[in-house]
Amino acid sequence: MEKTMLARLMHDHKHIAILLKVLKNKYTKLSAGEAINYNLVRDIVEYMQSYAEHSHHPLEEVISEFYWNKLGRAHINEKLTSEHQKLGEASASLMATLNLILNDTVVSKEQLVADLESYVRMQQAHMEFEESTVFPKWKEVITDDDWHVVAAMCNARLIDDPLFSDSDKVLFEELREYLNTAE
Repeated sequence: MEKTMLARLMHDHKHIAILLKVLKNKYTKLSAGEAINYNLVRDIVEYMQSYAEHSHHPLEEVISEFYWNKLGRAHINEKLTSEHQKLGEASASLMATLNLILNDTVVSKEQLVADLESYVRMQQAHMEFEESTVFPKWKEVITDDDWHVVAAMCNARLIDDPLFSDSDKVLFEELREYLNTAE
């Protein structure tokens, strides 16, 4: 069961890394004065809000709380929760900026590049923290029996990945096409 839960989280990280690479490519092009597809960038941020922040992070929070309760102390949990909150705020801010641009409001290109760069760096550092510190600690402490309990607690939060699954081809259609042709 542990392998299933952690494998799902790692699988999500792999997909998020692909999207972060696309964002990095877009802000690099924008910085160099090239035109970019703002709808595509917005779709990536929207995906991060709709899936990462409403399924992936809450799953991590459930597991983290279980871990904390088992050990009776909060150490990594506080940082994890804090980072999830900061990432949510950063993506909301980025989405607001992108919506302004898509509604023909003039926004500083330099500011958007800086915001995108900061967002990508923050996401990458967060995934690195989880993969190097959080996930190994969970593996160390949470038993196979515990993972069954955790899985039951998480089931209410599990949703199909709207981009990287076959469940709904209409959501993120343009982004899906881009990823299929870019690879």
